[in-house]
Amino acid sequence: MSVRLPASLPPQSLLARTARAITPVDPRIRQEAHERQQILTKPEGSLGLLETLSEQLCAIYGQVPGPIPSHPVVGLFAGDHGVCAQGVSPDPQEITYQQAINMAAGGAGVGVLTRQMGGKVIVTDVGILKDLPVGTGVVDRKIQHGTDDISVGPAMSLDDAVTAFEVGIQTGLDAIDEGADTLVAGEMGIGNTTPAAALIALFTGKPAKEVTGHGAGADERRRAHKIAVVDKALAVNEPDAEDPVTAMALVGGFELAAMAGLMLAGASRHVPVIIDGVLACSAALTATAIAPATLNHLVAGHAGAEPGIVAATEKLGLPALLDLGMRLGEGSGAILAFPIVQAAAHIMAEMTTFDEVGVTDVKVTGQTDFPGSAEAGASKDAVR
Repeated sequence: MSVRLPASLPPQSLLARTARAITPVDPRIRQEAHERQQILTKPEGSLGLLETLSEQLCAIYGQVPGPIPSHPVVGLFAGDHGVCAQGVSPDPQEITYQQAINMAAGGAGVGVLTRQMGGKVIVTDVGILKDLPVGTGVVDRKIQHGTDDISVGPAMSLDDAVTAFEVGIQTGLDAIDEGADTLVAGEMGIGNTTPAAALIALFTGKPAKEVTGHGAGADERRRAHKIAVVDKALAVNEPDAEDPVTAMALVGGFELAAMAGLMLAGASRHVPVIIDGVLACSAALTATAIAPATLNHLVAGHAGAEPGIVAATEKLGLPALLDLGMRLGEGSGAILAFPIVQAAAHIMAEMTTFDEVGVTDVKVTGQTDFPGSAEAGASKDAVR
C-alpha cells in the first residue's frame, strides 16, 4: 500500500516522512488477539464491537493483551472558510473566533467531556479570520486568515495545504511524546461542512446531494443551495482522489488538513485515533487516501445524522461505537467514546480464559467443573 503524495513534495518534509513511516498493523498480533478473544469466558461474539475493537487495539499497540489507554488528547483545529461568502451557513463567521477562545478555556462541550475522561484539549488556530489576543490558551499556527472561496477557485495553495497537514502532524507527535496514548480529532470552523462534503463526495464517488447535509441548522432551502455550491466547487477545481494532498488544497480547509495530519501522526506512532462527525470523516478519507495503513489505527467513536458520515464510514468500513443523536462537532462524540475504547482494552487484559478458571475437559461430552456454572457439570459449550 504505497503512499500518495504530490511529486513536488520534498522527501524530507514532515508530511512525506510521516506518511512513509505508517505501516499496517502486524496481522500476527491481530490473529493472536483474536485467538485470545475466542477463549475468554463468554459466549463467542457476546460482547459485539468490544471484541473486534479489543483485537484492533492489540494490533495497534503491538502486544496481546495491550496497555489500557488512559491519556487521551483532543487535537482541535480552528479555521474559517471563504465559501461562507456564498451563504452556505446561517451562522456568522465571528463564532469561529469566539468558540475557539471558549474551547481553549474549557467551556465548550468537548472541554467538559474531555475533563471527565481525564484528557486534554489542545486548541490550535490554523486559519481563523480574526487574530486572537495573546493569553487565550489557543496555539497560534495561523497559516492564512481563512481559506479562499472553493466555489470560484482553490481553497489554498499546495504549500499552505502541506503546512496545515504538518501542523496537525506536529501537534499529534508532540502530544504522543508527552504521554498521549489516544488521539481525538476535533475542529471548529463556521461553514466547514461545505468543504467536508466536497471531500467526501470526491473520495466516496457519491454525488454531492447524497453526502451534503444541513450542517449546523441550515434549512432545506439552504441545503439545496449548499449542494449546488459543492457541485460547483468540484467542477471548478477538478480535484483528483488519487492526489489527496492537492485535493485538500483545492476544496478543503486548513482545519480539515490539520485533522488529517493528526491522524497520520497517530498512525505513524501506532496510537489509536478516535474520529466522529462529518468533518473528521472527511479528514479520515483524506488521510487514508494519503497513507492507506492509517485506516488500521482509526476508531469511529460516534455516528451522526449527516449523510456524509454514513457515506464516509461505509467507505472506510468503520462501524461507529455510539449513536446518541449528537451533532455538536468539536470531537465531542469521539471523546465520549473513549471509555468504550478503554473497556475493550480492559476486557482483553483482565477477562479470564476458560483454561485459567479450570475448564480443562472439552471432550464431546463437555463435562467440566467450570466455577460458577448454573448447574453441576456445565459444559464449555454451554458457557459459550
